[in-house]
Order: sequence, then C-alpha cells, then structure tokens
Amino acid sequence: MSQNRRQFLRSSVASALCLAGWGGAGGGARALAAVPEAPLPVIDATTTNAFEITAVAGETEFMPGVPSRTLGFNRPYLGPVIRVRPGVDVAATVVNRTGVPISVHWHGLLVPGNVDGGPHQPIPAGETWRPVLPVAQPPATLWYHAHTHGETAPRVYAGLAGVLIVDDGKDRGRGLPARFGVDDLVLVLQDKRFDAAGEAVYRPGDADLMHGFLGEVAMVNGQPGARFAVPAGMVRLRLLNGANARNFDLSFSDARPFALIATDQGLLPRPLTLTRLRLTPGERAELLVDFAGGDATLVSAPHAETRGMMPMGGMMHDMLPLPETFTAPFPVAAFVVDPSLSAEVSTTPAALDGEADDLGTPTATRRFVLDDMGMMMGGGMAGMKGMMGQGEAAGAMAFGINGQAFAMDRLDADVARGSTERWIVSGMMMGHPFHVHGVRFRVVSENGAPPRAENSGWKDTVFVEGEAELLVHFDQPASATYPFMFHCHILEHEDLGMMGQFTVS
Repeated sequence: MSQNRRQFLRSSVASALCLAGWGGAGGGARALAAVPEAPLPVIDATTTNAFEITAVAGETEFMPGVPSRTLGFNRPYLGPVIRVRPGVDVAATVVNRTGVPISVHWHGLLVPGNVDGGPHQPIPAGETWRPVLPVAQPPATLWYHAHTHGETAPRVYAGLAGVLIVDDGKDRGRGLPARFGVDDLVLVLQDKRFDAAGEAVYRPGDADLMHGFLGEVAMVNGQPGARFAVPAGMVRLRLLNGANARNFDLSFSDARPFALIATDQGLLPRPLTLTRLRLTPGERAELLVDFAGGDATLVSAPHAETRGMMPMGGMMHDMLPLPETFTAPFPVAAFVVDPSLSAEVSTTPAALDGEADDLGTPTATRRFVLDDMGMMMGGGMAGMKGMMGQGEAAGAMAFGINGQAFAMDRLDADVARGSTERWIVSGMMMGHPFHVHGVRFRVVSENGAPPRAENSGWKDTVFVEGEAELLVHFDQPASATYPFMFHCHILEHEDLGMMGQFTVS
C-alpha cells in the first residue's frame, strides 16, 4: 500500500476506535457510560414458528461520517438473530428487495435440499421465497447467508448474513447463561477494507483471489471497536466467523481461561478448558467466560495462512499487501463489567448433554483434493464487481475439487440416505475451511493426529490444513434438482470453482 493509504488507515481506524470508547491498542476499559453496545436485533420465532426477513440495499457508516453501500436483512447491514425451536416446522419468508438476484442458505441447518437455499434456489429481484424448514436437530448456533454461485463473496461481504439459533429452552437446566443480550451474547466476526475516503470496498486483485479477501479493520456485529457490558459472572459468547477469508486466532488479553461448550452443530458432552481458540470462515463456537475477575478484551493473533501439503516458500503469501494492523495482535471486542447486571451463573457445568453418537461403520470412502488450478485470464468473475464499489480483476484464479471446477449441471456424488461415509479431504497449497451442506460430521483425525479441541464435537465446517479424515452422516434427502454443496468457505475460492455437489437418496 502507499504511504498515504497507510496514514489514512491509521487515522481513520484510530478515530473510529476512539469514538467507540477504546482506550488504545490494548483496549483498556473506560467508564461504562462511554461504552457503546454492539447488539443485533432478534426475531423470536420459538412460539410463532414463523419469521420473515427482507434483503435490502442501504448504507452503513463503518467509519464516522462516511457512508458505505451495503446489503442486509431487515436493516442496512447484516440481519437479525433468528431463534427457532427444534421439533417443529418453521415457515420462513424471504423477500428480495436488493435489486439483484440472491439466494439464502441456512448454514448448518439440517434440512432437505429443496429448502437448503443453495445456488439452485435463486430468489429473483423483487420476488419472495417461502420455504418450510423442518427443524429437527439439537440446540446449536447456526447462520444464514447469500449463496448465489459466483456472487457469494461480494454479497456476504456487503452484509447478507445473519445468525440462526436452535434453542430448546432448556439452557437454565443445563447451568448455562440464558438471558439473551445480557449473559448470552452473539458476536459476528468479520473484517473490512476501506478506500482513501473511508468507504468500505470490495475490489479483489489476483492476490486476494488466491488467498481470500482480507480487510484492514476487525468488525463485530458490523462495528469496529465493539464493546459489551457484562455481569460479573459467567457469560456465554456465541462466536461466528462470518468473514470472507480471515482466520481469527482468539484469546483474552489477560490470558484468562475459558470453557468451550459447543462447536458448529451444538453442545459438547463436557466443557473443555482453553486459553486459545482458532475460528476459520463459516465455523461457530460457544464459550463460557468468567468476568467475575473484571473487564477483559478478546484479541486475535494476525491472520495466519497454512500452506497445506505443498509449501510455497512464502512467495504467494508475500504478494498480499498486508498493512501493519495485520502483522501484530489486534483487539476484537472489549467486555466491561456492569455492576447493575446480576450474575445468574457463577460456575461452569461439569457436564453437558451434547450427543456422542456412534456413527457405525462407514459404507464408503471418498477422497477430495482442494485444488488451485492456476490463472484464468481475461476478466475475472461476475461476482467480483457491481457491489460496494468493486472493480473487475484483470485475471481470476481458477479453483476446483479433484481437478474439476464447479459446474451447476454436474453431480459429483450420489450418497445413500441414512449412511455414514469416510471423507478424506486434503488441501494441496494452503489451508481451506471445508463446509458440507445438509450434514453433520465428526473429525476423526487431522494429519494422522487427534483433532484439535475446536474439532472435538459435531461439525459442518472444518479447516483442512494438510489432510482431515471425517465421518459424515447423511440423514437429509437431496435431489438432482436441489443437490447439496460441499465447498471451501474462503468465499473467493468458492465463487471461483472450489465447490462440488451431491445427491442423497
């Protein structure tokens, strides 16, 4: 980057963080009156079993006084947290008022392919989609986001994403915090890149397409410098990595321990005590953090990109124009103890009721290699332009799985419903978050070793750095008309072909 751009970013980010109440790079606490909250609106569909969201275009001031063009659901940026009960059919209404075609995928929701919301279910501009979602899975923190083929990266970056919580109403009995917005908090982690005027932009160049688009400023629920008032006790943090490509390597500034209580698909059998957690795009995690010891700041190590099975010697990684804010630990969110908030939970439960089902003997083994297929010259992809001021790349990287880029009219696998398969997934050039629609799976091993703590529970997205062995169970049907996807959740890679599709019958 030019020196002028570096100076602009330093001043604009510092200004935004000061207005947000941050006391400097370390995120020191100030008086509670100076602390803005970073909440998301909530749609409680646990009694109505119905909800409506409208995708709209608007403007959002990420930097003070500078509007950026954005998309959102029911608001200019991001969408509401939707809470639903398991064991019921939920009537969803999705209205598209953005002026462009979109689709909406229920990421992690175990529903049939015909209501999954993948690229085969576009919602034209001005139209409405009314799927009925049979919610039949344990409590979990899920999400929803745009999923139009070739357009997912710019649409999600612009704001078409939100959180979906399956809530059975039994958390108090589990000894877990259950006051939403008080001691049960949602944090959507993202990042943004800004131009010299302070407007958020999406203009990926070749290095961005190769590695995934990274922003200079961390966002939580659409805000830089986010702060949350919390009680002096146990607080549940529901974390979603909703970024296009950034890996968040999270810990607390005072190194305090926390308990991992849930991964993508719900609660663990028992809490795991950690001091550090890596969350890659598409993944979710739920933490219990004790704030009886006072204020704390959640920080992240800089984005680290592993290089899979074939190290590149750093050549391509060095092409990325990373600013100084990406070369050192940075604050993500601050938590300030508010004495007026009562603490209902003071201890971590010894056990939870997360399932540890035996998936049985796998009936088949499949191998998937996540490929960099080289440069595809002559114009980039349609999804790299038209929203939030992005331009068209001179060339676009081509990606695929098992040597083939995604094709809407090609099925890559047919799986027997009710079966369990062993999937061995490898990333040849770098680490990739690998997501499978319509299923949950167990991570058996990572590069021949036991899985990391983050991968110890039920998952639907796993970061593949080298090789991962999965046991995947297929309960939900998917036809050739509405197949399920499997793909890299670095959204630029997905849009450029690192995706396949399969039926379940």
